Amino acid sequence: MKLPDLTRRRMAVAVAAATLLAGACPLYAATPKDTLVVAAAFDDIITLDPAESFEISTGELMGNGYDRLLRYDVNDPSKLVADLAKSWNVSADGKTYTFELKPGIRFASGNTLTAEDVVFSLQRAVQLDKTPAFILTQFGLSKDNVRDKVKQTGPLTLSIETDKAYAPTLVYNCLTANVAAVVDKKLVMSKEAVKDGVGDMGTAWLKTNYAGSGPLKIREWRANEIIALERNDNHWGAKSKPARVIYRHIKESATQRLLLEKGDVDIARNLTPQDLDALANNKDVKTTATPKGTVYYFSLNQKNPTLAKPEVREAFKWLVDYDAIGKTIIKNIGVVHQNFLPVGLLGASKDKPYKLDVAKARALLAKAGVPNGFKVTIDMRSIQPVQGLTEAMQQTMKQAGIELEILPGDGKQTLTKYRARTHDIYIGSWGADYWDPHTNADTFARNPNNADDAKNKPLAWRNAWDIPELTKLADAAALERDGPKRAKMYGDIQAEFRKSSPFVMLYQQTEVAAYRSNVDGLKIGPTSDSTYLFAVSKR
Repeated sequence: MKLPDLTRRRMAVAVAAATLLAGACPLYAATPKDTLVVAAAFDDIITLDPAESFEISTGELMGNGYDRLLRYDVNDPSKLVADLAKSWNVSADGKTYTFELKPGIRFASGNTLTAEDVVFSLQRAVQLDKTPAFILTQFGLSKDNVRDKVKQTGPLTLSIETDKAYAPTLVYNCLTANVAAVVDKKLVMSKEAVKDGVGDMGTAWLKTNYAGSGPLKIREWRANEIIALERNDNHWGAKSKPARVIYRHIKESATQRLLLEKGDVDIARNLTPQDLDALANNKDVKTTATPKGTVYYFSLNQKNPTLAKPEVREAFKWLVDYDAIGKTIIKNIGVVHQNFLPVGLLGASKDKPYKLDVAKARALLAKAGVPNGFKVTIDMRSIQPVQGLTEAMQQTMKQAGIELEILPGDGKQTLTKYRARTHDIYIGSWGADYWDPHTNADTFARNPNNADDAKNKPLAWRNAWDIPELTKLADAAALERDGPKRAKMYGDIQAEFRKSSPFVMLYQQTEVAAYRSNVDGLKIGPTSDSTYLFAVSKR
């Protein structure tokens, strides 16, 4: 993204101040008072377009940079709060949702935000049909009908018609997702590229640019290097407390800790338990933690005939030393969890039937016809604690004769391969896209079409797990409007999932951030898009 000369000079000063190295004079080590500098690993970012982005790191940028109709209360995610919407309701038949917008809202560009922009943004996400589009298309919206189903009914009013009477909380929560973020139609369409008479609806431009109305505007992204956000003075609500936020891509936990101790960064986001322990007695550093709607797992591609055997799938679940992992690798940053629904969501199970049992795993492998084990590869993002988890599992699996070859890569590389389902085993995480149990049931326990050219490609599809019956159960749970009944349905789905799935669930994340003692208001959100740095200040 090209910046105006004045902005570029100001940004250069902030970045220079933020990147002083260990030998720098202490007088200049502190970051500027109006600038928040964050050390984080964000090598998974692929695009800045809300209609396309589906990576955890990008989620935080979307949450700070874009508004949507609704958000949820970060202190109580079960409660919805107004964002752009002034009011909202659902029809008696449960299929038509209407919204009225707050008046007088402007985008960062200065353009007025109206219902036309909201309708355009939702229609655009469906028409582009990128990875996160399923969050909207699951309600019967398609390229062919979205113009009829999502309509502007007045300057500040719109309606959305669904194909079935879903649980209203599901629909509303989906509209808090990043894919429902509102983009500046006038700006985006002015950047549209046309090839062979077909326009791209600004996709190429928005991949590296910004067109939102949030408290912070995205000014620059340099892959695996830096992200720069700046206060949006046109924002309709409370203005961002920091004038700018600079993310520095620092993958190594020890380096993040060193920079934090020296005052070269204000916040460190990817510290290991060991580095957190090392900071415990530092009076200049504090920590904050939040249980996240993020679960870590590894999964077995069912296209691999050996991994597709039920006994092999189960054997892997007995070849993880969950207790040791909980006490060491994820100490203070997660809790062992063996279900796809994170605790906090309706119906989440806390059952943990598996433990390290090599003898049991060997018996299962023998039953599967591979008594001496086999060789297999695992694609791993080179970041902690994923690397530590993978190496620990490599050792326990070796005890049963399974030779696990680790294929390291950055987030973009491993995700691209995983999404093409060309892996053997993949280890990674999944963060809730919205605060409703369907967000995880829809991807872990639902696969409506297992064909290579399927339109929807949830995690079950990525691992070629064909589950028509479980898919029906997940569909039924999404329609159940009675809370207790719906919770029980998800409990039943999780029980079957634990037993037969090719997923080995490892833990639920507790995200911990360490920060300088002059930083106030830092709260880690329960999802990737709800850590609001615009609310953070410095003394």
